[in-house]
Amino acid sequence: MESYIAGLLPEALVVDLPEIDAQHEEIFHRIESLKAACFESSYVPIDEFGALLDYFATHFATEERLADEAGLDFAEHTRIHTDTLRLLHKAFGEVISGGQDVHCFLRYAEYWFERHINEDDRLFISVLQASNRDRSSSQRHTASPCFGAQA
Repeated sequence: MESYIAGLLPEALVVDLPEIDAQHEEIFHRIESLKAACFESSYVPIDEFGALLDYFATHFATEERLADEAGLDFAEHTRIHTDTLRLLHKAFGEVISGGQDVHCFLRYAEYWFERHINEDDRLFISVLQASNRDRSSSQRHTASPCFGAQA
């Protein structure tokens, strides 16, 4: 396991997969930056919110790629990603139209993301790492054809 330097990602949410942990950290950083930008004003940096939603999509695509590379059935998790992106885009549309408070949107996004890491990503990472260990173990056995020939 590589060492992980904590920032905005709480230690309890570190999943021990550096690529995913770095993306989780970046999402929390973007949410916190948006909170700071919006805290004492009614200013909503639309481009930065769009970049946050795009980064969610990038992160979800990374998880889907890792699952595909490992040959895992990821259909249910992908559905969660698709539904979440749809809901976040809809909610942000309501922020832009004045129908929802920007702070409520950010609190919801942060809460949803923490829950998703704890409940969905931890399970995914566990299965992914077990799959990688199994593949690595079987590759070691097949990569040494002379191993059993010596007696």
